Amino acid sequence: MKGEQLVLSILALVVGTIVGAMAIVFREGLLLIQKLGYGSSDEAVHYFLQDLPSWHLILVPTLGGLLIGLFVYRFMPDRRALGVADVIDAAAFHDGRMSARGGLKAALVNVASLGCGASLGREGPVVHMGATIGSWLTRILHLRRSAARTLLGCGVASAVAASFNAPLAGALFAHEVALGHYALTAFAPIVLASVSGTILTRLYFGHDVAFLIPAHEIASFLEFPAFALLGICAGILSILVVRSVGITQQFIRAARIPVWGRPALAGLAVGVMAVGYPQVVGVGYGAINDALYEVYSWSLLSQLLAVKAVLVVICLAFGFGGGVFSPALFLGAMLGGAFGLTATALLPHLSSGHGAYTLVGMGAVAAAMLGAPISTTLIIFELTGDYELTIAVMVASVIASMIADHAQGGSFFGWQLRQRGLSHRWGREVNLLRSLKVVDVMSRQFATVLPDEPLSRLREKLINAPYGELFVLDDADKLLGTITLADLRHAAFDPEIGDDVTAIQLARVKPPAVCREDSIEHAIRLMEQTGEEHLPVVAGTEDRLMIGFVHEKDAMMAYNRALLELHGEERGDAPPKLF
Repeated sequence: MKGEQLVLSILALVVGTIVGAMAIVFREGLLLIQKLGYGSSDEAVHYFLQDLPSWHLILVPTLGGLLIGLFVYRFMPDRRALGVADVIDAAAFHDGRMSARGGLKAALVNVASLGCGASLGREGPVVHMGATIGSWLTRILHLRRSAARTLLGCGVASAVAASFNAPLAGALFAHEVALGHYALTAFAPIVLASVSGTILTRLYFGHDVAFLIPAHEIASFLEFPAFALLGICAGILSILVVRSVGITQQFIRAARIPVWGRPALAGLAVGVMAVGYPQVVGVGYGAINDALYEVYSWSLLSQLLAVKAVLVVICLAFGFGGGVFSPALFLGAMLGGAFGLTATALLPHLSSGHGAYTLVGMGAVAAAMLGAPISTTLIIFELTGDYELTIAVMVASVIASMIADHAQGGSFFGWQLRQRGLSHRWGREVNLLRSLKVVDVMSRQFATVLPDEPLSRLREKLINAPYGELFVLDDADKLLGTITLADLRHAAFDPEIGDDVTAIQLARVKPPAVCREDSIEHAIRLMEQTGEEHLPVVAGTEDRLMIGFVHEKDAMMAYNRALLELHGEERGDAPPKLF
């Protein structure tokens, strides 16, 4: 046990270091494309964009969107960009397994989208890339399910930590969003990965955090009702954005806009808006810093909030690559700043300044959209080191998250999964039923009869048959039918019926059956539909060569054992098994 935990910790360090390096490459690649398109590699690029002609601002995202749309249409799985929802899907439904090739293509789409100006975020793509790296290492080492999910979480933690220079938040985000549990046996490797990713990015970029945050001090605890009200506004804003994405997607499908042309239309919208509001181009960290330093007026904050919200919806719905973390922070900053200016004007003696509200708004909107109030609060704490302000963020974040959860069932990622017919809250349990195979639980002890066997022989065999059922097979062991006591009704013990009646005449022909590689989930559903307690197992649907049978009791016992093992892993009763 200790040896496996040590090996897993070493692998976590490897994953964390690789993901940290790839986060650096992603960020530099984004800025390089931005440099080629707009002539500036500064993260506060909106100052440079103010001097560019309108045609330039419109051409770059439109042309970039067209190229990205063609790439997505031709090369991407399901013809869409990939993100954090796919990571949650992999952790919940696919034992932490992700396609390395799909991850590489997704990284190219995301870095190109953000570089050419898509009004989305870079953290989600880096998280997807980090999870892909963890899954890739799992596959080449042939690790088991529990270890695979842990290494996927390591990739996620390192990605978030590298993005924000926040190792604690990275570790908590991996557990809160990607894995959905806080098992100590998984927590230790994930922390190591998060720290290693942070160290690498600090060595490259220095110790500066993602945002330049001025000092704030809570003026009075009487201000907390205002923070709670800001949390309510943040929750409502999150709901409006998520639902608007769904409505816009419905419009796109109804209008039959081709997949390859959608990002170009989104790019056109970004370019047109950039003429008047260059702050909305790209990730938007420069504009967030301006809001934190109280540079913008109430009017501009409100306008940027509205314009950014519209562009985020368009970019997500029309298929640009990118995440929602940075957009949530941007929207929260503008909402919080405008709210803070209003609160300060009404009660100036109780206000901490609208810069503090900006920070609280960032945390609240991000918590609601990501479904991660704990991680978001920790990010703010690591960025500011301010305990009192962190409490304010916690209050607003929890309220915003509760509103979003009540109104739409959780985060934007959860909403995305539900659009695909998935529920990650029960994903691991469903995945257990899908991963267990019929061949693993079937019995090879069953009673058979030939098609022409007389009734007298059926009577003898039926009395001693397991579960009171006979399987009618031909000379090649092909399943022809089944005979049960219920099927025979009175014939089995009626002395007036002679041996001129044979097995095939009494059998139910073409009975429901499962294949050896079918999942237990499929077998249980078939039992529910047919009312059978056990099913014959055949080698294939065409030849129907019978090799065993599966009983409902055995299937449920196997599922129960696997479920106990999963819950033990989540509680930390035992370290993840590697091989």
